[in-house]
Amino acid sequence: MQNSISNKINDKIRLMLVDDHKLFRCGIKSLFEQSDGICVVAEASCGKEGISKIIAQNPDVVLLDLELGDINGLDLIEKVMAQKPDVKFIILTSHINEHVINKAMKMGIYGYILKDINSEFLDMIVKTVSNGAMWIDKKVVQILRELNPNVVPNTQVSRSNFKSTHANLTAREYEVLKLVVDGKSNQQIATTLNISEHTSKAHVCNIIQKLVVDDRTQAAVKAIREGIV
Repeated sequence: MQNSISNKINDKIRLMLVDDHKLFRCGIKSLFEQSDGICVVAEASCGKEGISKIIAQNPDVVLLDLELGDINGLDLIEKVMAQKPDVKFIILTSHINEHVINKAMKMGIYGYILKDINSEFLDMIVKTVSNGAMWIDKKVVQILRELNPNVVPNTQVSRSNFKSTHANLTAREYEVLKLVVDGKSNQQIATTLNISEHTSKAHVCNIIQKLVVDDRTQAAVKAIREGIV
């Protein structure tokens, strides 16, 4: 039976881009044109244009920069959510600011990622967020842990819980899984761990089987939810 992520992908996730840099928008749009489950339905170069187009196009997910020239990205989110509370926002930015992160999380965003992210990984993040899960850059997670020590558990506790649930994963498979979560391809995993690409692929296949998921995307999502990163 297909899971909800697969069903959403088959329906085509409606994505909108809001960023004041045209070249960056073109690059992101080109990336998603290769996706089998995501369709870019609109793009905007400033906040006011973004608000009107989001309301008109009603996208599932909005990939949003914080610095838009005319208004702040958080102000855009606040104005849109007053009318379209079901729209899921992913902040894609170059900056890490404790105040902004805390405010964005309280507003109910679904993702906070940095612009140095692996482009191939971005496809998986949009699909994950569309399914209702959050995706926070690991650098941002550390800040959230420091700001909310009683709310966000530390890595060691989460990892211990993960291992107790999936003790059949080997030490090497944990290494590979972490690289899968980082968005690395089989070839990149092989280079990083100094193994052959064939061995890398075999490890990924074993991980998928042991975690009882259908593909590497779902393996990464499950690892995040269980606390491996």
